[in-house]
Amino acid sequence: MKISNKLYFASAAFMLVLISSGCSKKLQEHPYTVFTVDYFKSPTGLQSAVNALYSGMRFNYGPEGAVGITCDGTDEWTYADQPRTGAGGTADYLTLGNYTLDASNGAILTPWNRNYSNINLANAVVDFAPGVNMDSTLRNTIVAQARFLRGLYYLLLVEQFGAVPLDLGSGDLHFNSKPYQGFNRLPTADLLVKDYQAMINDFTYATQYLPDQRPANAFVLSKAAAYLMLARTYIFRGYSAAKQSSDFQNAYNAAMEVINNQAKYGTSLLQNFADVNKQGNEYNPEILYSVERIPGDNNDNEVGNPSSIGGGKGVDASNDFTPDYTSVKSPTASSSTAPCATRTQLYGRPIRRFCPTAWLYNVAFADKYNDSRYDGSFRTVWLATQAGGGFNVGDTAFVLAYTNAMADSMNAIPKPYRVIAPREFYIIGGTTTQNIYPSLSKYEDSKKQQANDQGGRPFPVAKLSEMYLLAAEAAFQIGNINQAVTLLNVIRERAAYRPGLSASDLATRVAAMDINASQVTLDFILDERTRELCGESLRWPDLAMRGKLIERVKLYNPDGAAKIQPFHSLRPIPQSQLNATADNNRAQYQNPGY
Repeated sequence: MKISNKLYFASAAFMLVLISSGCSKKLQEHPYTVFTVDYFKSPTGLQSAVNALYSGMRFNYGPEGAVGITCDGTDEWTYADQPRTGAGGTADYLTLGNYTLDASNGAILTPWNRNYSNINLANAVVDFAPGVNMDSTLRNTIVAQARFLRGLYYLLLVEQFGAVPLDLGSGDLHFNSKPYQGFNRLPTADLLVKDYQAMINDFTYATQYLPDQRPANAFVLSKAAAYLMLARTYIFRGYSAAKQSSDFQNAYNAAMEVINNQAKYGTSLLQNFADVNKQGNEYNPEILYSVERIPGDNNDNEVGNPSSIGGGKGVDASNDFTPDYTSVKSPTASSSTAPCATRTQLYGRPIRRFCPTAWLYNVAFADKYNDSRYDGSFRTVWLATQAGGGFNVGDTAFVLAYTNAMADSMNAIPKPYRVIAPREFYIIGGTTTQNIYPSLSKYEDSKKQQANDQGGRPFPVAKLSEMYLLAAEAAFQIGNINQAVTLLNVIRERAAYRPGLSASDLATRVAAMDINASQVTLDFILDERTRELCGESLRWPDLAMRGKLIERVKLYNPDGAAKIQPFHSLRPIPQSQLNATADNNRAQYQNPGY
């Protein structure tokens, strides 16, 4: 079901009837809408709670802080020239990117606060559903959705903070309706074991009781999404201190269940990579689960002020990766014409939060000819958005060339528009003659009401393409290198396709994309994840959970390399959480190094 005009709330609300004591005629209130714990003991209450759990995921996928903690400070992305200053003057994204962050960083606070309120709500569904008089199949489906979402809320916390409490005051994974100032995080080693098992149990339950397929035009959870999260969790545990010898085999089995039964689960890879994230094609069979939004509908998307920056449920990602396209001038040296000076809904607000690293552009996407995924992920051509200076609206305004040589060759032929060389890109080329760089196009949204608005498209969370990557990684880890090659080549051969290629040209490109067993390493798989999933709020946990963050930031991200330390593979527990804990020895709950 699409989220639209439904009731959402994140915890039980208790209304107190206040009695005036200042006069003989006491005020008597008769509330007609009162939510108590008993509401969760009805079919309507359970469904409303699950709707709220879906809605709560909007805080984790799309808003600026969510993008910052998952993309900034990696081998892929660094901060651009406008890193956001958050509450209290903290430069949230600057400090995320250069690893000077502390426990007061605002970007890490939102997932902590929001996810725990939703985890408690999921606990309520699981606790109370067995006692609700309703159809057993519907009950199992509701509980499966709640358990999937609880597992994902926990996974998002474990990725960032390591071991996190399962006991919120009423016992592990039980609903708590009373104030609680404890912090059940010790001992962290034992708790991490319990965290992983809880997530695996939740995702396993979801693989058993969710529908085989999601609806064609809605992101209601299905078994395929649950199998992906189960595989991802097993893989992460396989690299962790809580690892078990069967983790990679179990991850492989979970991923291959869907890969081998795609008709059953209603999923398939698209022929053209660029179509996977194409606007208007959000419900394609490759996407297993997205966080639902309705393009252009700020009300149903729960966006109060669509032109505000950060802190809400909108898709700030539609603007966060956008360079300053409005300032690029025509090639005439004396010209003051900037043909894209007028912002548009499609191109978005040039907020310049995050930009590609040189490694992303020059190494990960080195092959921009045989591999279509660079062109399918980035905007490199802008059309004029206003008339004047020899331009009409819709004329080519400027182009970002693949190479310096290509730019020089194109600029040798007189033309009204500028061709910008990589050496001119902000950060990537080392000079700033133009504050421009390839713009991630995956979240572009022409249906925004205003150019400066947050986006409103569904935000992909689980894709069949990642299932192949997870299966390949698991196969590699259990020693089945040939199977890893086969799975990786499925994805790479798909990337060779471009519309309009002849059969012989496509065959040549497919052959160029194929790899062999000698090329398969964990680093190669991580490179392949970049090419397939770049900018999709996965990269920081991808590196941190596999123990590769420190190494690859030092190698590929100069902004982060100087100060990153081994302890930065975990974020600090937010200071506000520690301050609220009724224990004088609060430091014992903090992650090392902070």
